[in-house]
Amino acid sequence: MSIAAGSIAGSNGGRMLMLWLLLLLAVAVRELARALAAAWNGLELRGILLLPTGGLMTYATLEATDRAAQPDMQRRMAVVGPIASILFGLLLAAIVLASAPGINLIARPWIAPSHLLRAAVWLNLLLGVINILPALPLDGGRVFRGGSADGAPNGKDRRQTTGSGGKLGAGLGFGFGGGLGQWIAIALVIAGVVLANGWLIIMGAFVLIGAHMENQGLLVQNDVDTVRMRDVMLTQFSTLSASDTLEDALQRAVHTLQDVFPVVRGGTLVGAVSRQNILEALATSGNSYVQGVMTRTFQTALPDDSLVKTLRRIMGEEGAQLVPVMDGERILGIVTPQNLSQSMGLLNQSRRVKRVEES
Repeated sequence: MSIAAGSIAGSNGGRMLMLWLLLLLAVAVRELARALAAAWNGLELRGILLLPTGGLMTYATLEATDRAAQPDMQRRMAVVGPIASILFGLLLAAIVLASAPGINLIARPWIAPSHLLRAAVWLNLLLGVINILPALPLDGGRVFRGGSADGAPNGKDRRQTTGSGGKLGAGLGFGFGGGLGQWIAIALVIAGVVLANGWLIIMGAFVLIGAHMENQGLLVQNDVDTVRMRDVMLTQFSTLSASDTLEDALQRAVHTLQDVFPVVRGGTLVGAVSRQNILEALATSGNSYVQGVMTRTFQTALPDDSLVKTLRRIMGEEGAQLVPVMDGERILGIVTPQNLSQSMGLLNQSRRVKRVEES
């Protein structure tokens, strides 16, 4: 009895895994078609963030990102995904009907682990239909956003029709498609609950996640390769002397939001120390000098160095808390984990607003 029950549970678990793999296949086919379309249109890809509703493409250069944001290009790329999903679903349906005519493809449930061939067809069709909805980041939302932006007679009106929030709303990504996308996502979740359809709930949840990611801009994925150290460095910062006591250093740290401090000796950069290092040293060893707890090994950068390449260069380096940006022997600025996250977010919003103003 228990062996039979275990076999049934194992069989259901295996079929559920196969169902998820079929969804992955459907998404992969769609994104492969979109990647080929991007290559055809000369858009160099950096990567694709996969979601059950599809993928969010990121581009290798700022120029490619700007080209992909053009209304004509958005419409051109947006139709590829739904067409690929629907055509692949119809192809699978034709193969199933030809090889196994006894299978009823329109019988309910359409998507269930007990009917994998039928589910393979309907997963692709559902993915194609879902992406037609006018909700960002779905393809339909990009078509509507592109159409609204392109249909205006001049630049001023084009900015106003991009989103209900006007110029600022468009710059921050809360346009027609973005706001409507969240409501459509909620509607999908509610419909899934009412109809007891888990797939609608999953799709709605990921549309909501994708809409939020679209609104936030995801600078790290889209534009980070174009960011230079000078774009995100902190230019107003405090330094500590290697001969300062820890108590003196802590008093200075109290009056600033800076989390890591360059340590200098006679104007020469010799190390770095964090507020946390100072507190821990005071708690364990009492008052001493900054030079006794500072990090002596660190990587420096030039103002025009790529942020990505700099981070890759120091990744995994023990004790890397600060990257001084140097001009010869002079410290122009610093980049710390705390200020980097804040600067990246502000830089993202600034670039978005600038693109809207220039369009």
